[in-house]
Amino acid sequence: MVVDVEELRRENAEQRAQIAELLSTNTKLVVEIAKLNDRVAELLAIAQRKQRKKTTPADKKPEPPPVLEADAQQAFDARPQPPPLPDKTKTSKGSGRRTGRNAIPSHLEAEEHRLRPEGCEHCGSTNLAAADEVVEEKLDVVKEHQRRRVVRRTTCRCRDCGRRTTPPSLPAPYARSKMTCEWLAWFIHQKFGLLVPLDRIRRDLAERGVPLAMGSLVSFVERAADLLAPIDGLHWKTLLSSPWMATDGTGLKVLVPGLPAAHDGYVELYRNADCAVFQYAAHKGSDDVVAKLAPFRGTLTADAEHRFNPVYATGRVIEAGCNAHGRRKFRDAEATQPVLAQEGGAFLAAMYVAEQEAQASGLTGEALLVHRRAHIRPIADDFQRWLAAVEPTLLPSDPLTEAVRYYRNHWDALTRFIDDPLVPIDNSPTEREFQNLAKLRLNMLFAGSTEGAHRACVLLGIVATCRVIGVPVQAYLVWAFDRLGTHRERFGLPLAEITPAAFKVARG
Repeated sequence: MVVDVEELRRENAEQRAQIAELLSTNTKLVVEIAKLNDRVAELLAIAQRKQRKKTTPADKKPEPPPVLEADAQQAFDARPQPPPLPDKTKTSKGSGRRTGRNAIPSHLEAEEHRLRPEGCEHCGSTNLAAADEVVEEKLDVVKEHQRRRVVRRTTCRCRDCGRRTTPPSLPAPYARSKMTCEWLAWFIHQKFGLLVPLDRIRRDLAERGVPLAMGSLVSFVERAADLLAPIDGLHWKTLLSSPWMATDGTGLKVLVPGLPAAHDGYVELYRNADCAVFQYAAHKGSDDVVAKLAPFRGTLTADAEHRFNPVYATGRVIEAGCNAHGRRKFRDAEATQPVLAQEGGAFLAAMYVAEQEAQASGLTGEALLVHRRAHIRPIADDFQRWLAAVEPTLLPSDPLTEAVRYYRNHWDALTRFIDDPLVPIDNSPTEREFQNLAKLRLNMLFAGSTEGAHRACVLLGIVATCRVIGVPVQAYLVWAFDRLGTHRERFGLPLAEITPAAFKVARG
């Protein structure tokens, strides 16, 4: 038998090539399978993370409480359960809720344009008869413009006595002022109402062809504050004679001559339902607060700060607390004690729901007092028993311990509102007012002097009072400058009749 060596070599080479191709294909499959396995692992990890996020704290099993003494364990087991909260069901799109954009306010001055076609757009004929009307309403704006007010006063000589007579000029903020009462009101509203920095106001005026030096703008602020300072002082007297007011404070940097850096001053807000007063103090201390509130006889809503303790120690001022701080403490504690923290927060939420129902119904005075005692007092009593049962089960370092002790140590102050219809459930309105001061502080960085800080507080207090009672700031400032400026003697009004409250009554 003759063996063809060349044929065998050729077949061997073809088989090797086929084997190499199969190995190459197999390698590619292995690589693809490995990639698919990696992708599947990633998807599983993502799904597990999403599942953990969807798991609510209530789904987690609470950690078993520590072994307690028999009495403490019995009290913990018998702790009151928080009241159920009303279901907050979302309104479906098809539930009859009005959709679409709101109509343009009808009180705005209208600029009407009537358009009529000159000819038919199809055949060009001019023989047209009105068949329909399409009406469009759009918001429009006319940029405010700076103007000059020129007053020409004619001086006359009396033919009988021979003396000269010159009519008085129009009202102005002060004698020989460079601006009208309207302009000064616009400027103060820009700075302290809309919180526009002085350099931006100056740049805007320059673009309109009104160049003013920064020193001039600062002097305008000083003049306005000096005019309104008596009104601010009257507001402070009103607060001191009222049966309730609230307070809060924040820092303000002030430039003081001789100091290498800006001084860290302190601004406090005192307010009630009728007026608001900002006051600047060089330091945040008890002595200043005690002296400031010495004439006050009533209830003070404030944060649980040690500097107020001497004020309450006098016996003339009753402490009222802020439940908004307590709610935040319980929410922060949910990270470590999800079940117990939510239980405690549910009591507070139920109290807030009952209070919101009273406010929505417009209850005040005796009616509000009856509502709070009937609907909030039982919740508060259960909450107090819950606090007593839970506290022994917590570690001293637990964040929930801080929340529980906050209420245990300040219980009378935090529930003061239940038996006093003048006292609110928290101090949130005062804290929200400080958002405006925070924005102003960010814009101006610091007050130029101690006097500047005091003047800024005067203007901030007037603006805040207008907001409290629902008065347009700029309109009131024009009205007040007319009566506090050069024509004050002609009007002959006492300060009590130039306040924002008096302006509100005058406007009807």
